[in-house]
Amino acid sequence: MNLKKYYNFIINAVSGEEQDYTTLSLKKAVVMLAIPMMLELALESVFAVIDIFFVNKLGVHAVSIVGLTESVVTIVYSVGIGLSAAATAMVARRVGEKDLEGASHAGAQSLLLALFASLLLGIPGFIFAKEILRIMGAEPAAIAEGASYARIMLGGNAAIILLFLINGIFRGAGNAAIAMKSLWIANAFNIVLDPILIFGIGFIPALGVKGAAIATTTGRAIGVLYQLYHLRKASGKLKMRKKHFTFDLKVMKSLVSIASPATFQFIIASASWIFLAAMIAEYGSAASAGYQTAIRLVIFFILPAWGMSNAVATLVGQNLGAKLSDRAEESVKITTRYNVVFMAMVTLIFLLFAYPLVGLFIPHEQVAQTKYAVQALQIISAGYVFYGIGMVTTQAFNGSGDTRTPTWTYFFGFWVFQIPFAWYMHRHTSLGVTGVFVAVPVAETLMAIAVYILFRRGKWKTVQV
Repeated sequence: MNLKKYYNFIINAVSGEEQDYTTLSLKKAVVMLAIPMMLELALESVFAVIDIFFVNKLGVHAVSIVGLTESVVTIVYSVGIGLSAAATAMVARRVGEKDLEGASHAGAQSLLLALFASLLLGIPGFIFAKEILRIMGAEPAAIAEGASYARIMLGGNAAIILLFLINGIFRGAGNAAIAMKSLWIANAFNIVLDPILIFGIGFIPALGVKGAAIATTTGRAIGVLYQLYHLRKASGKLKMRKKHFTFDLKVMKSLVSIASPATFQFIIASASWIFLAAMIAEYGSAASAGYQTAIRLVIFFILPAWGMSNAVATLVGQNLGAKLSDRAEESVKITTRYNVVFMAMVTLIFLLFAYPLVGLFIPHEQVAQTKYAVQALQIISAGYVFYGIGMVTTQAFNGSGDTRTPTWTYFFGFWVFQIPFAWYMHRHTSLGVTGVFVAVPVAETLMAIAVYILFRRGKWKTVQV
């Protein structure tokens, strides 16, 4: 394939040209889906990096609040990702069966479910923002400075949930390009609004860390509006109409049966990160801020790999719907190889260039914060290759509709092993905060091995959606 063909191939992937992923060459199918999905989640990670870049200029209290709030907001992400997994699995299965009416109906029902979930999370989050930060171990001065940030981020969670959910619908239909473009638009507004609202310009006053929350929430809301426009336009496989939004108990139950384990799957993981963040916060704002900066960089590089893994969910769902289980399994093997290579490259970058990367976000005078950030980055990256394997196999289960198997793996990996292990290293060894960092790659490696063994057994091929 010459250079022009490569160029045209990438353009077709990004432009969203419709494909039949049950007949297309598997290597081509993986790349066609993976390119926009990787770009989509790379841009989602830019949200975190842009915020931390500007917020670091406000001091350690502001960084600590943003990091602690994000630890709690990961529960919102979990709900959004869980609902998205259910929508992707069901829409992909219907598309593979060539039941496009059923795919549109499933997507509409998932939207109703997402709106209900956002209200359940948003109202208490907005009211009890200060109390949540206090429980997380934030210092009183940090709470006074940044409670409004937590209130806006938690109260405006509908923008997060809908952004994830609707992108899951588009991914299930095989239209990953729309999902990607919605993140482009959302992130563009966030990049422009962040410095304006944080530091002020002209007649717009400086809002500090509160401005970061407004910028991020506004950017995501605009991205959701773009998604809704394309759902309404109905130019692709999905053609949602008013009739599809009539409450359907049978479809809703099916969505909940897939979404509930998927949500708990990510809540289990998110809650474990909250406990780790709380342990690290005991070492002071410098340790907490350094760790949060490192995590933003980790997320920045991990999310593209998740994007590649998301391609598997679509391919597995559509090919199982078309009764092509061997083809579904082969797509997982191909994507795993790609992801391992990518994550190995990221590991080398973090091991060799941790200091200059951290230096892009932390002022030189913040020596202690820099030290913690570099240490966290280098230790956590040690398990990156295994993260790559675990991501793909987890998404293969989710795409098949079997969200329970990876959920139980996460439960034992995070709650039965990682948290007790981190607590022991934190309390009963001389390693202290370093021990908490070490718990991350150790637990992730064990989980990746476990979920891969379960995948090889093949029971996911028989799941009915």
